[in-house]
Amino acid sequence: MNHATYPLLGLAVLVLLALVVLLGCRSRTTERPRPAPVGAPRAGSPAPREIWWAEVPFEEVSGSKDRPCLVLAVRGRTATVAKITSKHHAELPGVLALPPGAVGDRQGRASWLETHELREVPLAHFRRRVGVLDATTWARTERAVRAR
Repeated sequence: MNHATYPLLGLAVLVLLALVVLLGCRSRTTERPRPAPVGAPRAGSPAPREIWWAEVPFEEVSGSKDRPCLVLAVRGRTATVAKITSKHHAELPGVLALPPGAVGDRQGRASWLETHELREVPLAHFRRRVGVLDATTWARTERAVRAR
């Protein structure tokens, strides 16, 4: 290396050091948005009478399934829901037909609301709001839930 390049090399090191200091100061003073705590309700949280897609726990075994559900009540960080299925279980009590397309799927399939077993779902497990249940079906749902 030529002795004439030493001053240029020293200048390059000083410039890099100045950049590191400037970027370090900037990152400490810049406000960064903080993510919501895990399990915290977010804007647009579920409300009674709304249909959502959520991670709904199974009843008898551990695990859960991403499925549509109807929000019946919200308390704290959880919601009580009735699951919605595409399979009609006529043998079960409290199964109500929903209007085609009620769950927001592309096929517009028929769906059934199962009111005989309710689930508690953390608000953080709700991912997509589909819509609001019509008043007539909501009244039938309330009667079926009370009768269980």
